[in-house]
Amino acid sequence: MSSLADIELRLLAEAVFLRYGHDFRDYSPASLKRRVLQAQQKMGAASISALQERVLHDAGDFALLLQYLTVPVSEMFRDPGYFLALRRQVMPVLRTYPSLKVWVAGCSTGEEAYSLAILLQEEGLLARTVLYATDINHASLERARQGIFPLAQMQDFTRNYQRAGGTRSFSDYYTAAYGGVLIDRALRESITFADHSLATDAVFSETHLVSCRNVLIYFNRRLQDRALGLFHESLTHRGFLGLGSKETLAFSAYADRFEPVSKADRIYRRAA
Repeated sequence: MSSLADIELRLLAEAVFLRYGHDFRDYSPASLKRRVLQAQQKMGAASISALQERVLHDAGDFALLLQYLTVPVSEMFRDPGYFLALRRQVMPVLRTYPSLKVWVAGCSTGEEAYSLAILLQEEGLLARTVLYATDINHASLERARQGIFPLAQMQDFTRNYQRAGGTRSFSDYYTAAYGGVLIDRALRESITFADHSLATDAVFSETHLVSCRNVLIYFNRRLQDRALGLFHESLTHRGFLGLGSKETLAFSAYADRFEPVSKADRIYRRAA
């Protein structure tokens, strides 16, 4: 028998979908419950049902809830080995195409997208690349478009960049002032940030690389398969897919649709 909290959670997910079109119904129940309970506490709601009532009647409260549900946490060149593998094993293949499309799915506040833009620029590919970065969190997308990050994070970002095989001084890519940094304008203008849900929306077609890292771990198996199906459909013949360090294709419905390029770094290639 389901607990009262579990029933309330399912009702909240259904209500959010019907009211706002955001579909959390196939998110991992344990992860979703943890986030909703945190939001309930921080927003001062007596119960999940009370939180649901507020969210249904106040779009501002929904926007606040969304910040808890989407967990906008990232860093530039996170898991440097992933970017080093892209540099060594994927970029040489992408260099053979006259033009490229790259899709960063679940881009949060933009760190992953800017990291890929820097990598593509250093490999001489950014000028011929259309780079899409998508997320369901409007507040995160706006922060991503601005390209402003705390100066205190630059030491960690620089270390990651160096370990990812960076070929320049990382400070070349931003301007520091007033405790923050602004990403170089050319990099900001190279990325199209857009609203997109892996739970409800269609695909970007003919992409050569899809990078979706640390997103699938928050989905249940059905939604994971839907997302992987979108990526498979989106990718060109022999296109590349990058996942997060704790994510795998091994038990998915699409396990036989991709071939490993670097298992350790979770990089795959669309099977012929």
